[in-house]
Amino acid sequence: MKELTVFQARLAEADYVADKDLAATLLLQTKLHRPLLLEGDAGVGKTEIAKTLAKIFGCPLIRLQCYEGLDVNSAVYEWNYQHQLLAIKMQESASDSQASKEQDIFSEKYLLKRPLLQAITMDKSPVLLIDEIDRADEEFEAFLLEVLSDFQITIPELGTIKAITKPHVILTSNATRELSDALRRRCLYHYVDYPSFDKELRIITTRMPEVSQRLAGQVVEYVQSLRKMDLRKIPGVSETLDWTAALLKLNLSSLDKDPELIMNTLMCLLKTKEDHDLITRDVSDRLIARSG
Repeated sequence: MKELTVFQARLAEADYVADKDLAATLLLQTKLHRPLLLEGDAGVGKTEIAKTLAKIFGCPLIRLQCYEGLDVNSAVYEWNYQHQLLAIKMQESASDSQASKEQDIFSEKYLLKRPLLQAITMDKSPVLLIDEIDRADEEFEAFLLEVLSDFQITIPELGTIKAITKPHVILTSNATRELSDALRRRCLYHYVDYPSFDKELRIITTRMPEVSQRLAGQVVEYVQSLRKMDLRKIPGVSETLDWTAALLKLNLSSLDKDPELIMNTLMCLLKTKEDHDLITRDVSDRLIARSG
């Protein structure tokens, strides 16, 4: 399919290495204007997909970072109370009716748009990233259904605001809790797994063309061996890139050039004390030897 090949090439031009399955999913999402749910472990590149889409479409990226207790005020809108109070003070001596004053106070000029409302009121379709939706509670997830189904938001004081243009919606989940069937039905779905050796190698050399093929290959082999160990926090692609950048800054052309220095750079990959304790110098030396 020529269109898929072209779209995959556009992703590559934006420095994102995508296989055909992911490229096809993203292409369909843009054609169908359906939200896309990306599920997978932390660090596999889900958020980066949204950033890449914004880059290739030349549009804004609006990000809503989800967390426990996320509410409408943070995600959708809130009133600018300070300006409203100031307006009320200034209107005290005005002869306008009470209804007219209230209508002015609750007009759009006093409305603070948060990510969801921003996304549906832009003239050009943005990419709306709803990041880590599994961290939000079920009540917020239920509220989100109206936005994803009809691309509209109801504000009691103003009525229903419908989307000017439909945003490209990307939801990510680390699967820390089960999402509702209602949410999943409204979305296309793609599982983002840890990359294969060849794909991760291409990611490194694409993002950092200055890295030698030997060092890149050693880095990928080392990291992929780490992922097979009983770590509390498995290093993702972002950690691989961080580590590679650190090695380049230290002018290391090969992992076996200075194994002791390698130990001092593992903070880029290992993010808990338990994992640091597990990867001793002997373990690291074996991983270096295995990486060739």
